Amino acid sequence: MSDPYETTEAHLERLLGRALNSFDLPDALVERLGSALAHSSSLYTTHHSPSAGLWRETHRHTYLLSDGETASLWELAYRTKSDRHSRHEVFASREELSLAGARLFGEAAAEPALSPPGPGAAGEEEPGWGADGTEEDLALLSALFAAPDPRERHREYTVEDSADHARRVLRRAENADRPGQEVAALLRSAYAHQITQAFGGRQSLADGRDAGFSLYEHAFVLLDGTELSLWEVEHTATPDGRHMCEVYASEPAARGAMELRTRVR
Repeated sequence: MSDPYETTEAHLERLLGRALNSFDLPDALVERLGSALAHSSSLYTTHHSPSAGLWRETHRHTYLLSDGETASLWELAYRTKSDRHSRHEVFASREELSLAGARLFGEAAAEPALSPPGPGAAGEEEPGWGADGTEEDLALLSALFAAPDPRERHREYTVEDSADHARRVLRRAENADRPGQEVAALLRSAYAHQITQAFGGRQSLADGRDAGFSLYEHAFVLLDGTELSLWEVEHTATPDGRHMCEVYASEPAARGAMELRTRVR
């Protein structure tokens, strides 16, 4: 994480010093960065695959230069099962970052997004300087952080108010056997999460009525690097047809609850 009291000069020196490939950066770019007046660092994507022993993150470092322009460096931090320490590489562009994913993890390099960015993040300036944080960034990073094994669930986490998101998911659960205080306490340290729809459709109930069912996985990354998921069932299999939310600690428990709901009159 960024040190708010670290000078831009010290930050750049530390970044280039730990990067295994800093000598590959263009000399002209490094010279320009030497005139940086301020900087802003953001964690963009984090990927964890415990079964494969993989961990990787992408950080974007943006610098305000003395001529009023901005420049960014993309940092890839990663660790494999055989690594005891994190390795760092730094790149001058998102395209080079994508190529690094192909080289290091055997993934196909991404093509730049061709469709124009939609409303929202594409037109907003990130904290710091510059308004070039477009949806193209996300398309390229999605390819870089694709799960290495297609049999595994794809994990692409969003770094935001994840602990508050977990609290809201648990708060709206109406089932008595929802995860308890122990799980809630663990999720207070969540700093990133991903929401995936695992099922959506209509089912015929035992009394002949149709009801809608949706199953969502809320996957969280905790500060110690572990992953924890909540499984949310939304359905209308209630006596009056109203919408109901239930939350479970595992996918089998959630799917079992959906099956049970179809049999209850």
